Amino acid sequence: MAAASNLVQAMSANGLTVSSDSESRILQGPEKAAVIMLALGEKFGAPIWGLMDESEVKAISIAMSRIGPITPKMLDELLVEFVTSVSSTGALTGNLDTTERLLSSVLPPEKVSSIMEEIRGPAGRNMWEKLSNVHENVLANYLKNEYPQTVAVVLSKIRSEHAAKVLSILPEEFALEVVNRMLRMEAVQKDILDKVEQTLRIEFMSNLSTTQRRDSHELMAEIFNKFDRTTEARFLTALEDENRDSADRIKTLMFTFDDLGKLDAASIQTMLRSVEKDKLALALKGANDTVRDFFFQNMSTRAAALLKEDMEALGPVRLRDVDEAQSSMINTAKDLAARGEIMITKNKGEDELVY
Repeated sequence: MAAASNLVQAMSANGLTVSSDSESRILQGPEKAAVIMLALGEKFGAPIWGLMDESEVKAISIAMSRIGPITPKMLDELLVEFVTSVSSTGALTGNLDTTERLLSSVLPPEKVSSIMEEIRGPAGRNMWEKLSNVHENVLANYLKNEYPQTVAVVLSKIRSEHAAKVLSILPEEFALEVVNRMLRMEAVQKDILDKVEQTLRIEFMSNLSTTQRRDSHELMAEIFNKFDRTTEARFLTALEDENRDSADRIKTLMFTFDDLGKLDAASIQTMLRSVEKDKLALALKGANDTVRDFFFQNMSTRAAALLKEDMEALGPVRLRDVDEAQSSMINTAKDLAARGEIMITKNKGEDELVY
């Protein structure tokens, strides 16, 4: 309910005057929300409808049934107002509290508790299982500042394969001291173990779950990344007229198909092994010459020739199909980057994007 109410409230602060060549109309809150829901359509609007209460559904439905024709210009002006509002006031805020409230409105309490436990910290039924799910670099960076005996206790309680990874990262002399402490370790008294566990929970695990307000421009960049190229260009052009600074920030944060042309040699090879050949051919069919040449240059002569033949064999293709293929490759790149298998950069390699 909260998410749906935010949509209506964000668009209800003031009436919006939208115009076409033949008319000027003032849309009020429910009408503006109705236009947004119409623009989202069945596929993307369904999750939002599902979060609305009966009164919200009724108000927006009534407005939708009476709204009449909405021209592209009117829709552009409405989206610009919405984007500008979010960018300037931060009308949408994601944090632990808002997430838990939203989940509580649609899920049973026990399911909410389970999900929030995983969000707040690494998964696990107890502290030691949770530590076993903390990335080894993060855990080692924390433990290297602790007493060797404390580290020995911690590593003796987590999974052996994870302890091995952490030990291999610790400074060699310090790690050897920890190994010796573990070899001489006797049964750890319960009160000492409880104290170590409490310290870890307060000083380490709580820091892992610290969240910050998400930048609204990052949110809008993700939304714009989901547009097809025609819609993206339309909204960016309209937003540039209304709020050039926000438009520039969104463009900087967006990761586009053209940015794949900035991958390093190792990353592009990983990408080529991870993408289906028919999808690659379709995506490159709508790419600019620079990106095409980049992919061809990172393939063997024979593979490049075969890919060019496949692209020729496709003949005329729908722009929508090209957009879907390119979007799929972008998502693949982000997944590979999240797993640390490739590095994706923008702005001629100056800024690394972390997903």
